[in-house]
Amino acid sequence: MIEAELAGIIIMLIGFYGLMSKRNLIKIVLSINIVSIGLVLFFVGMGYREGASAPIMPREIVADPLPAALMLTTLVVDVAITALALTIILRMRREAA
Repeated sequence: MIEAELAGIIIMLIGFYGLMSKRNLIKIVLSINIVSIGLVLFFVGMGYREGASAPIMPREIVADPLPAALMLTTLVVDVAITALALTIILRMRREAA
């Protein structure tokens, strides 16, 4: 599934561009999220196999569930880190004002 990997790489590059070009802290946090989403899409695309079944009831070709499980965990951690980063940014702005 080359399309998913290519889309993931393009999304990561867009996020890296946002990291390098923006100075606003909120936009930097959002750029980090875009990089993370691109990385998740890349790894899920790498783990995809055409015609594969779940390993619960295996057929001839079995899909590896590890990439999907790891990326699901990554998304949960990203949400927590984003919430923490945005909270810290808001606290910094209140202290500066």
